[in-house]
Amino acid sequence: MEEWLYIQNEAAPALLRGFRMSVQLIVPSATLGLLLGILVGTLRVFGNRAAAAAANLYVTIFRGVPLVVQLFVWYFGLPYWNIYLTPFTAAILGFTLCSAAYHSEYIRGALLSIKRGQMLAAHSLGFTRTQTIFSVILPQAMRRALPGCGNEIIYLIKYSSLAYMITCIELTGEGKILASDSFKFTEVFLMVGLCYLVMTTLATLLLHALEVRLRLPGFEHRSV
Repeated sequence: MEEWLYIQNEAAPALLRGFRMSVQLIVPSATLGLLLGILVGTLRVFGNRAAAAAANLYVTIFRGVPLVVQLFVWYFGLPYWNIYLTPFTAAILGFTLCSAAYHSEYIRGALLSIKRGQMLAAHSLGFTRTQTIFSVILPQAMRRALPGCGNEIIYLIKYSSLAYMITCIELTGEGKILASDSFKFTEVFLMVGLCYLVMTTLATLLLHALEVRLRLPGFEHRSV
């Protein structure tokens, strides 16, 4: 009875508050990260030498530096240059830039998998290079990249838990506060883990439904 009252009166309201904050972090970060990843991936394949080099450098940095270090730079480092971000803004910036670097790798691989003949065929029909990339090549590549990009979104849901390191108190942060106050570490973090499991499961189902919706009959290769 005592455990139930603790969950009802203290744990549930705090974790619900943290859950809402996590969703507010994840949705814009996932959206902006995917859009930026498409741009960076496209530049890496079809950009001129300078643009491709800049895009590759961006990916090398943001894939190579740990995310928590990136968050510390945005929140604790930028004030050195008199740039002050709120914890929420710094978290979204960090998640977006890091996620985009990984998305770009999936996009790049998908773009390279499209046969060059399609580019030539589009040119023969009067399409410009830009029209061909965005109207012919990229839509096909996105279908192929969707499983990988979906996997990155699942990762984003889980590494959003790092936001509390820069005082953006989301689900994990609320759990840490609850556990420190009550010393019920096992109970609290089991509930926190369950919340993340619910989020990743829902995201997996939505992404799978999107894959089915975008699937083109006759163009799917299934192993026998």
